[in-house]
Amino acid sequence: MPVDVETLFSWSSNLAMIGWLLLVFSPRRWEWVLFTAGIVIPGLLSVLYGGLVMAHFAGAEGGGYGSLGEVRALFASDEALLAGWVHYLAFDLAIGALIARRADASGLTRLVQIPILFFTFMFGPLGFLLFILTDGGWRAIARLGGAAEKGATA
Repeated sequence: MPVDVETLFSWSSNLAMIGWLLLVFSPRRWEWVLFTAGIVIPGLLSVLYGGLVMAHFAGAEGGGYGSLGEVRALFASDEALLAGWVHYLAFDLAIGALIARRADASGLTRLVQIPILFFTFMFGPLGFLLFILTDGGWRAIARLGGAAEKGATA
């Protein structure tokens, strides 16, 4: 019995939400957290995406990537639109997990990470940009602090 697109939408959205909740609220010292949020859940979403694309994109009359009108036609069916949504869910969560891993390595506290992860969840590229700027600023401050310590001991 086939599952309808609304059910797949709900399942995929809830699965992604579990990944985001793990990133924000679980201790990262638990190795399985980043593995689950960054690999397992985006991988499952990618399987769903692949199935939807193979089953529904080829039949999109007038669909393609050459113009905005072709992209609109490509996503005219609910199944293709769901594929686009699942694409966002999978990629944003995978990028969120990479951001979390790198932010931990940089020493950014969870309180600093939460708004970055929120923006990545809600606005993808803007969250990524916020991370790049925050991480770059944090590293520059750390370098300046290290240079000041060397100057004080010389």
